[in-house]
Amino acid sequence: MNHPQSAEPETPAGELETLLGLATQAAPVWAAFTPRERATALVAVAEALEANADHLVALADRETGLGHARLSGEVKRTTGQLRSYGEHAVSGAPFGVTIDHADPDATPPRPELRRHLVPLGPVEVFAGGNFPFAFSVAGTDTAAALAAGCPVLLKAHPGHPRTSATTATLVREALAEAGAPLGTFGMFTGREAGVTVLRDERVQAAAFTGSVRGGRALFDIASSRPRPIPFHGELGSVNPVVVTAGALAERRSAIVSGFVASFTLGAGQFCTKPGILLLPRDPETVEEIAAQVRAAHALPMLSLQIAEGYRRRLDEVATARQIRTLVDGALTTTDADGRPQASPSLFLVPSVEHVLEEADNLLEECFGPAAVIVQYDTEDEAAQVLEALEGSLTVTFHTAPGEQPAGLVELAQRKAGRVLFNGWPTGVAVTTAQQHGGPYPSATSAHTSVGPYAIDRFLRPVAYQDAPAELLPAALRDDNPLRFLRTVDGKPETAAH
Repeated sequence: MNHPQSAEPETPAGELETLLGLATQAAPVWAAFTPRERATALVAVAEALEANADHLVALADRETGLGHARLSGEVKRTTGQLRSYGEHAVSGAPFGVTIDHADPDATPPRPELRRHLVPLGPVEVFAGGNFPFAFSVAGTDTAAALAAGCPVLLKAHPGHPRTSATTATLVREALAEAGAPLGTFGMFTGREAGVTVLRDERVQAAAFTGSVRGGRALFDIASSRPRPIPFHGELGSVNPVVVTAGALAERRSAIVSGFVASFTLGAGQFCTKPGILLLPRDPETVEEIAAQVRAAHALPMLSLQIAEGYRRRLDEVATARQIRTLVDGALTTTDADGRPQASPSLFLVPSVEHVLEEADNLLEECFGPAAVIVQYDTEDEAAQVLEALEGSLTVTFHTAPGEQPAGLVELAQRKAGRVLFNGWPTGVAVTTAQQHGGPYPSATSAHTSVGPYAIDRFLRPVAYQDAPAELLPAALRDDNPLRFLRTVDGKPETAAH
């Protein structure tokens, strides 16, 4: 079994050089594959994961303690991502093909321009720890980069090393059997190795899922290179929930139970965990929430490092002026493998004024099963809290029919990437319309990291002006052999093409 305190081995420099060299050689070859060919390879990876799902789930459960049901569902989400991203690429939508024919009568005369997006080249992916499949070796970043036509250099997360190694072998073998060039996917380990690869000029982009501190350090490295590269980081998020008076009167019990279930799900180790509940002043509701939190069971933390960070944040939150600790969740080491476990914690801030005084503390993410209730009296007070909030992945509203908190909703749109109504932010659907990302510090770029549009992060535009037909890429040719969705002279191309 993996022990939470096990050291992260460093891949030797010689092996890193080999991986970088192979990825560089593979880049133009993989980019030249048609989107359909790449999609076929991604399906092969999905099928390999499905064929080995029981073994993978058992490995991951031993390393993370997340349970068979959760991990089995995560494997299905991962294989679904691989398929959907591949099919989205086949449609041509990510490649943004736009053709404007020449117009000699325009003032000044207009040349012919044909524009599309092309793969960036080798991409470094830093695997996430809280999703050992969906945000790890074959997860959303890997699927998106491969679908875009970019080789992947995967920095494995130390929280599930055996799961990562086994998954990586399956990915490499499936890609090879599908005809992908050697170097299309490679995995390595180690914090220093991750930095070494990020600094290497052959790497053209990076994607990261993790903490604000770690992500910002890597972002700064990527930005300070002699030739800076895009760094798509998903970092920290508070994910506030605003409950209106009408919603509370209409369905208090459902809101109470839904909130407790959401912020304690997976021991609060989700990037979309709701950490702040803005609640109309109502002592009875506060006590009902506290009672359900006290009754909640302890759940395993992913690592000793995360557990220690959680405990530190609890201590910081508890020092805020006027804050009340309603439930003090204890950390106990009861797992047979020495894995720490945490019971939920709950805090109450009696007024918006006190939140604003302690904004740097209370409006910072606490990664773990903890939440802060903030009582408010007017919509303006709720707006003040949202205004003080830094960028967030989500803002959630619970409203009743007829209520019109339009000002709050407009404010939420400026603060978050996803605005929810009458639901809970935990759970990120893998659909084309999904936006998983938000203003900094929730993310370092405007793109989504979940859903087919995650592919956009690993492409760049190129325009051809007055190019001879025989020199045009297939996507830009008049006969449209790839059958891409395209825009011609400002209008969607007809089905005849």
